[in-house]
Amino acid sequence: MRTIDWVDGAIEMIDQTLLPDEVRVLRVDDLDVLIDAISRLVVRGAPALGVAGALGVAMIARAHRDPSEVGPLAARLRAARPTAVNLAWGVDRALAALPHGAEAVLAEALAIRDEDIAACREMGNLGADLVRELVPDGPITVMTICNTGGLATVERGTALGVVQTLFERGDLREALAAETRPLLQGARLTTWELAQMGAPYRLFVDSAGPSMLTRGLADVVLIGADRIAANGDTANKIGSYSLALGARRAGVPFIVVAPESTVDVATASGDEIEIEDRGTDEVVSVRGVRLAAEGTRAINPAFDVTPHDLITAVVTNRRVVRVGRGETMHDLPHSAADDTVAAAAAGSSGWKEN
Repeated sequence: MRTIDWVDGAIEMIDQTLLPDEVRVLRVDDLDVLIDAISRLVVRGAPALGVAGALGVAMIARAHRDPSEVGPLAARLRAARPTAVNLAWGVDRALAALPHGAEAVLAEALAIRDEDIAACREMGNLGADLVRELVPDGPITVMTICNTGGLATVERGTALGVVQTLFERGDLREALAAETRPLLQGARLTTWELAQMGAPYRLFVDSAGPSMLTRGLADVVLIGADRIAANGDTANKIGSYSLALGARRAGVPFIVVAPESTVDVATASGDEIEIEDRGTDEVVSVRGVRLAAEGTRAINPAFDVTPHDLITAVVTNRRVVRVGRGETMHDLPHSAADDTVAAAAAGSSGWKEN
């Protein structure tokens, strides 16, 4: 079942706010509804947001045949969430096809969807190969945070896709999933996906992660990413940085898994990444049940930035970059960002994967 897709002239997506209790598909044919869905995390995860952005532009282009009307509406969609680069990337890439008409925009959006499906399988294989290289003996226990499975992409996933590949190869002893405050995306979504695939897993509270690593309870940490800067600094769900510190102390490999579309070579370092604060309500209450005293205010950053020198490697669908050894994201001969610029300059709606 795809997390997000184009079906009979509209966007359909699994409503992730209802999981794991209910699997409901939301049908979206209105821009305001799409922006609200992105803001409320009905759809979330960097790759899935890229697909949502592209399909959203296709939806706008089909509803507004005057091209001059499409740009301002697409700009609203592009700004729905600031930290994850994929949303803006998907919007921009679809917009580049607008001179060729609404159907060309839709074709480009569907190409992004299909590329994401292929990329997840490629990341799974590259990531599993790297984990086996770094942990050569015996079954492997993986620690992860947030949700990086099929719910964060179209199918299969990024970091959790690597876990699935390890499981399918018979190399996984256990997956340890952080509950991931404040929205409990690990507890609600990752455990649901691990149960669906039949993999052995346990859930742990976020603050226990570094201590568990120093006790030798995990062989490797796998995380996803919402934006990877040119030097390898990585923005991901809040709590990732503390796991990286714990992994360094324990001598455990710390690996980022994300598609090339999440690499932002225009951002030099993590210092330039805007961190979204999601306000008080998500911290002081859970699903409408208040946890804190009335009037409590909260600091609620959705992401943190892990410095590149704490990261063993970044795995994308094209390469493994050993940022911990001084390699940078510029080392790719032909980046996804370059592809976007080249396609726009050529006035082509096509996309060439190198």
